[in-house]
Amino acid sequence: MTSTADCYVPQRKKNFYKFWWNEELDCLKQASVDSNRLWKAAGKPRHGPIFDNRQSHRMVYRKRLREERHNETQAYTNELHEALMRKNGPAFWKCWRSKFNISSNVKLDGCTDEKDIAENFAEFFKQTYTCNNPSQAATLMEEYSKLRDNYSGLPTNCDLSFDTELVGDVISKLKRGKAADIAGLTTEHLLFSHPVLPVVLSRLFKLILLCRYVPYGFKLSYIVPIPKLKDYVCKSLTYDDFRGIAISPIISKVFEHCFLNKFQPLLASSGNQFGFKKGSGCNNAIYTFRKVIDSYTNNGTTANICSIDLSKAFDKVNHHALFIKLIKRLFPVQLLDIIVSLFTGCSSCVKWENIFSSVFSISFGVRQGSVLSPTLFSVYLDDLAKINIGIKGLCIILYADDILLIAPSVTMLERLLHLCELELQHLDMSINLKKSCCLRIGPRSDVVCSSITCMAGSLDWVNELRYLGIYVVKSKVFKCSLDYAKRSFYRAANGIFGRIGRVASEEVTLQLLYSKCVPILLYGLEVCPLKKSDLSSLDFVINRFFMKLFYTNDINIVKQCQTEFGYTLPSVMLDKRKDKFLCKLNSTHISFRLIN
Repeated sequence: MTSTADCYVPQRKKNFYKFWWNEELDCLKQASVDSNRLWKAAGKPRHGPIFDNRQSHRMVYRKRLREERHNETQAYTNELHEALMRKNGPAFWKCWRSKFNISSNVKLDGCTDEKDIAENFAEFFKQTYTCNNPSQAATLMEEYSKLRDNYSGLPTNCDLSFDTELVGDVISKLKRGKAADIAGLTTEHLLFSHPVLPVVLSRLFKLILLCRYVPYGFKLSYIVPIPKLKDYVCKSLTYDDFRGIAISPIISKVFEHCFLNKFQPLLASSGNQFGFKKGSGCNNAIYTFRKVIDSYTNNGTTANICSIDLSKAFDKVNHHALFIKLIKRLFPVQLLDIIVSLFTGCSSCVKWENIFSSVFSISFGVRQGSVLSPTLFSVYLDDLAKINIGIKGLCIILYADDILLIAPSVTMLERLLHLCELELQHLDMSINLKKSCCLRIGPRSDVVCSSITCMAGSLDWVNELRYLGIYVVKSKVFKCSLDYAKRSFYRAANGIFGRIGRVASEEVTLQLLYSKCVPILLYGLEVCPLKKSDLSSLDFVINRFFMKLFYTNDINIVKQCQTEFGYTLPSVMLDKRKDKFLCKLNSTHISFRLIN
């Protein structure tokens, strides 16, 4: 596919296609070419009307060309605006970077050489994909070997093959504009290839299922380091400030999509796990959290909350522990062998800018960026949501590796924490004390309590807890802080407004503000209880920025501009989003679940 694409798909350098070119420049260029040909035909005179005509056309054409090139870096274009209106994120940011020449050069630990940085990242990730406790890893390996010897599992109720229709449907639903894999293949290669490709891939996948062997090419990926900090440009970064996103082979993604599509029921997780599920997201987890707290406070009980963050959760997954979890589910042995083959002998390298590091092997962890990894990670932690100590009112809420423990007393909370810690210790996972904390909400929230202890240390009681991007504060009832949302909005809005200055039209600036910044301000708030004063403060944030945008202090002019451009206030948008979420909630029958 890559060789065929090289032969038939034209490749051009950056900025080869000039988006700012117009019909006027076409006419001026043609006039300059015609006058130059006439000048050559006349013997290339150095004076006279033919020479003057040639010089005049050349001067006008070059002057206009310089002006358009200068405007390229000073103003927005229709291409940028249309990409924004179409909500085409990749096209919008590609156009944005090309116009403002945003550099991604970052200095890491005093190192600036791209090759050295790539190799250092490779060594860093190689050390990351290791176990926390070697003795526990050896124990899990031994336990898996004993269970696997005489394991047969449940029989599969369906045919072990992926038909052409399923493969073609998966290919048609792949997202475009994604990064190419290590072989240079992208989604576009599959979408625009010959129609016989789904037939060939379906036969390849059938061989994989029958032989229970995954080719090495499916397990070779590369890692792209993504900074965790939003203001990373202004900070001195270390390698630990980056998160590795694995770019898997595109054909492997198609296979994993087909596998997940056909055998999804066998990999189901608990109702308390809200991550990586269709029709479920952060809002569902936050809403469940709120409803559980409301059930406590309405009965006059103080809710004791413990937020647990796992250290390098995805990178530290023990493969043998994952296989044990699947065996205990009586997972069909044919499918188990395929997953074992998929995770055995994996290799990767790091891509930094355009430099690839040396290849290293991966024996632990699930790749962030793989199709099957999120579902398998939910299976890996599924037993945490099923912990039951026989006391009514205890609740465990999971969203991927974000774990919330809720109990009516500090003693019960500590007991529940110890049981969770035992399960995590069995899985060879460790708790990150720096990001784990406790909070109280209810009538006795102001009472000072002793620190809760665990094997890793003690957890502090805090006045504010961050959960899935929202900040819950200590109070008598469930309450969220809007300070961080406002701060993030101002940072994003000022970043856009400061870069485009006054060169963009008001309509484009407002559309950018509406589509890129307002969602930051309103994130997760549709499921949070907000007072009238909170809604007014959200509206004030927008009104204040409109005043800055239009250089006016007259609120009536601001409201008139909002009406003219068709932009509603955040409070109105929030009501619509709340109604939409509740309708979706009722249609999917998702509700919070207390452990009895």
